[in-house]
Amino acid sequence: MQEAAYLKLLGEKQKPVSIKLRDGEVVRGWVEYYDRYMVRLTREDGPNLFIYKSEIVYISEGGKEVIKRSRAKTRPDAEANAE
Repeated sequence: MQEAAYLKLLGEKQKPVSIKLRDGEVVRGWVEYYDRYMVRLTREDGPNLFIYKSEIVYISEGGKEVIKRSRAKTRPDAEANAE
């Protein structure tokens, strides 16, 4: 999984990222934790956030879009049953 490898790299290096959410909001920080369904974003200017991956439009680093998520909303239990 390229997504997991990339999120792991971001977390290990504590690279600053911007995450654009489905509602248009952009939050900034670094990835401290991730799992199959969510990402924990650690921030200096606000509370840390647990963000469902299904709510993420994209994650960017250094101003370049690097991960693009589907805009379709998925249910975690549906994904678990599909495997």
